[in-house]
Order: sequence, then C-alpha cells, then structure tokens
Amino acid sequence: MVGYRERTVEELGLGVFDVLVIGSGIVGARVAFDAARVGLRVALVDAGDFGGATSGASARLIHGGLRYLGTGDFRLVSMALRERNVLASRVAPHLVRPLPFVLSAAGGRRSRCAAGLLVYAALDGFRSPLPRFVTPEEAALLVPPLCAGEPASHAVYYEARTNDSRLALATVTAAARCGAVVANYVRVVDLDLAPGGRISRVSLLGQEGEVTIRCRAVVNATGPWLDLLRKMEDPGCEPVTRLSKGIHVVLRPDEQWRAAVAVSLEDGQHLYGVPCEDRILLGTTEQEYHGDPADVAAEAEDVSYLLGMASYFLRPEMLRSERVVSAFAGLRVLPRGEGATLQASRDHLLSVGPGGMVSVAGGKLTTHRRIALDALRYLPERVRPRRLSLSENPLPGASPVRGRGLYSGLDGSTLDHLLHLYGSETSKLLRHSKGHDNAWERITPGAPDVWAQVYHAASEEWASTAEDVIYRRTTLGLRGFDTPEIRQSISAVLGSGAMIPPPDGRVFFEVPYPPGGVRR
Repeated sequence: MVGYRERTVEELGLGVFDVLVIGSGIVGARVAFDAARVGLRVALVDAGDFGGATSGASARLIHGGLRYLGTGDFRLVSMALRERNVLASRVAPHLVRPLPFVLSAAGGRRSRCAAGLLVYAALDGFRSPLPRFVTPEEAALLVPPLCAGEPASHAVYYEARTNDSRLALATVTAAARCGAVVANYVRVVDLDLAPGGRISRVSLLGQEGEVTIRCRAVVNATGPWLDLLRKMEDPGCEPVTRLSKGIHVVLRPDEQWRAAVAVSLEDGQHLYGVPCEDRILLGTTEQEYHGDPADVAAEAEDVSYLLGMASYFLRPEMLRSERVVSAFAGLRVLPRGEGATLQASRDHLLSVGPGGMVSVAGGKLTTHRRIALDALRYLPERVRPRRLSLSENPLPGASPVRGRGLYSGLDGSTLDHLLHLYGSETSKLLRHSKGHDNAWERITPGAPDVWAQVYHAASEEWASTAEDVIYRRTTLGLRGFDTPEIRQSISAVLGSGAMIPPPDGRVFFEVPYPPGGVRR
C-alpha cells in the first residue's frame, strides 16, 4: 500500500494550487490556515518539521511586551495585548493560559515601574486583575528563589504562557482540516516564478523523491532562511533581515513557582524566569548572529553567561549546574538596521520580489494572526480573497471539554497533562488503548507523557522522527528526557507503519545539558 507521505507528495504534484506556503512556523501555518478557510487551494511545506525552528524556540509566552513601552512602540504593545486576550479566550484557550508575573525593577525604580504598569494597564483597557505592587515577602512567596530584598521594587501583573510547538502544530492541523495539503521534510530546490498570479513552478525534494508544484502565488515564511529563499528568486537582491540569537536554559526547581519573574536591569537588559512543565525556563540573550541558521546552538559559554546574569535576581542555589536540565537556542528575525539588536524593532517585515513571491518574517509569536493577514494582503489580485479579516475560529482542541468520565482509566495528573496539550482533542487518544496495552503507561518515570501520545503523533500529527515526538509533540525534551533509550523506543513505534493510518483531516533545537557543557 502506498504510504501517507507518498500520497501527499503525489497530491502536491496534481493540479494547480492557489497558494504555496513555504515554511511552517507559526506564521506560515497561520497563512495556510487563513487561506484555506476562505476557499483557496493551499499547499504548506517545510524543509524540516512543523514548528521546528524559531516557533519552537521561544520563551513560550503570549504577552503584550511590557518592555517595548521603553522604545515607544505603543501600537505594537496594544495590538499584542488584544491578540493575547483573543488567543487565551477563544482561539486556543487550552494552549494559552493566564500567568502572573512578578516584575522586579533593580535599583528601586518604583516611580518608573509604576508609570510603565499604568500605561500597560490602560492599553489593555484596565482589564482585571490590574497590576499591583507587592512586598518583598509576597514576591518571594510567588517566586521562592527570588532575591526579593531591597533595593528592588516588586509588582505583579498578568500575561499568558503557551506551548509554542503545539500551538504551531494545532494551526497546521486546522489548515489541513480546511483542505490544505501539508508536508514536512520537503525542501525547495528550484523556483520558477511568474508574477501576477500566473502559474509558477516550484520544485521540492524529500525522501520520496522530487515533485514540482504548480501554483499561482508563493509565500516565503521561512524565518531565518527568508533571505536565502529570496536569493533563489532574485540572486541580486539585498538582504532585508538580520538575525539575533537568543538562548534559554531550563532549570529544575526545588519548590513550585506560582508566577513568572521579569527583571529590568540598569543597563536596559531584560531577563525572565517562566514556570513551564514543572521546569523553569530562563532567558534570554541578545546576540547578533551571522552563521548558518541550521547551526545555531546553545554553547556552554552562552549558558554560563545567562546563569551569571540571573544571579542578579535568583539565589545562587537555584543556579547551580546540577539544576540545568537542558538548553536551546533560537533566532529572532529582525529588520535590517544599525545599532544593537536589543533596540531593534519587533515589528514584522514584508516584501514582494520580482517573481511575485511574498516574503514575511519577524514580529512576535503573540501577533502571528495579524502578521499572516498582512501577508495575505500582498497576494496577487487574481488570488487574493476579496474580504480579508481576522478570524477568531477556534483551533482544534479549543472546544470545551465535557464528559471527564470518558477518561476514567486515567489518573488525574495524566488527564490534566493531556487536556493541557490536546484540549477537547484528548478523546482522539482513547482509540489507541484498544490496540496498545501500554497506551496509558508513562514513557519514562518523571514525565507525565504517555505512549498514546506517541501513537497519536505518528497517526495524526505527521511525526517522522523521534526528535519530532520528544521536542514538539510531547514535553519530554523540555523536561530533559532525551535519551538514546527513549529515542530508540519511539523510533520503533514510528517505524511500524502498519499501525499508522493517514492523519485526520485534510531549527530551533533543544538539547540535554550534559556534564561539561552543551551539545547539539
């Protein structure tokens, strides 16, 4: 029997697509979803995995961007706050959840902190709960290892957290269910573009061989690779992006954190610690990057630097090397310009090449719906939908969960874990218990992920490799459970094609932190 991937690649070569989206991070996935939901015939492809680069290496925050008030970018902050609220209430409430933040301002800059929080609250329509100052004792209760004494001032305000990889994957799934043809691990090898909505030809290469897609419009949403693809369209084009490397370190806490913490230092740097999957995500760095995007890595010196900076607001015992579980690096795509990347605009950029390819990159995870809408506005007139507006259609899993009795065979912690990742789609995992006795067994002690998630990743979520499952379908990677034994066991499941039906509906990296340094 011809496998699902072979059928998908074959379908990519049939007929003419209205839009080919290259790059399946959060922006590319949303472009594909919005184009497909208004009736366009859409293909979405990626040289790697869905959400496998910048969109899987974020701080996992959906936030307004309090620090951007310092650059005067009130429009971006206001827009991001509106998007945060829509994502958390309607689009993906299972994946975007409220999170209190302790803001710690070094040097006791209480008046400046108060002014910033007042403006932030105003831009959010004075939505409850409002920011408030807290005592050092209250701050330490929320963030136990916080250095909460004087001269710092502390306030509490509210943002939201997410699982960035699963948010991107849910958006890809929504696009597929609207009719988009989606394929990971196929890369562009040639562009033959015809502007004005005439038929272009794009050659792709994957493990199944080469296929040529015919399409009327192409969207380049490849993030750090944006300019590389633009040069395939126009070898003489000038770059429009620059890259900033940011790393995150994952720490194992002693006590539960009830809030995240954000710290503004005297030199303008901003650091944070975010509770995530029983771990603490510590970030981030800002360093201009000139290498191959595929080679970005969290080096040992990066980790040491970040831990050193964190000593300004976390007690030393929290920052010991034995607490480091993993580290990962990602690339921010910024507009070209002079000056430090820390001060660069976080707004997105758009360009249209001589072949008509729409290139879009940058911006914030929080504002991805608006970025995608902007990209669609630049499609050729023959292809562009007549009416374009933001859709608040819920992503798969966003519906209210009813009938918890269906999951009577699961313990409470496992069920809560699955509902957090899959929402109302959790019921789809139940069928795996019929064919697999170990479906509800944990993959490894110390993590709540179960084998049903692996079977689901293979049958419904386009997982091809153990890394896809460990880092982007489950929480194993973030928790530090990327071992040869686990990889081998998951690879065995992915290789047993007889049990894998077609998916339903039609480079970041994270690394274990071994003794002596960070490895890729």
